[in-house]
Amino acid sequence: MSQRRDKQNYYLDIADTVLERSTCLRRHYGAVIISNDEIIATGYNGAPRGRKNCIDLGYCFREENNIAAGQRYELCRAVHAEANAIISADRRSMLGSTLYLSGRDAKTGEVINSESCSMCKRMIINAGISRVVCRRAGDVYSVTEVSEWLSQDDTLAVKA
Repeated sequence: MSQRRDKQNYYLDIADTVLERSTCLRRHYGAVIISNDEIIATGYNGAPRGRKNCIDLGYCFREENNIAAGQRYELCRAVHAEANAIISADRRSMLGSTLYLSGRDAKTGEVINSESCSMCKRMIINAGISRVVCRRAGDVYSVTEVSEWLSQDDTLAVKA
C-alpha cells in the first residue's frame, strides 16, 4: 500500500500547480492560503489585470538592466504571488491561516529556495496569516511562524 502524501507537501504541490500560471520570464511563484484545511485563495506572480505581462512583451525590464534577484522590485511589472493570494481573500478567512509558497526558475523549471520579500512579509503580517511554508527542494520545506518576523522587526526594513 502506498503512503499518503503529507499535508505540507500536498499544499506545496498545489502551489506548484498555481505557479504554472505565472507570466514572469525570470521566476514562477505560486501561493496558496489554507485555513482549516480549506483553500482560501491562490495567487501567482504576474502583471496587474489589464497590463501586459512580460511573456506578452517578450522581455523583462529587470533582466535587461541586470538587476539582481531580490532587488528593485518596484521596477518589476509583476505583483507577487503572496500579494495576489492575499488580495483574493477576505481578512477574516486569513486570520490564523497558513500560506504555502513554491517557486521555480522560469527557464529551467528547477525549484527555487522560496522566501517572501520584505514587502510580502509586511502584507502577510497585516493579513493575519500565522505561518508560511516554503518549498526548498523536492519534498523539503521550511516552516516559519509569522510571529518570528515581528520579533526580528529590522528584517522587514529595506536596507539602503
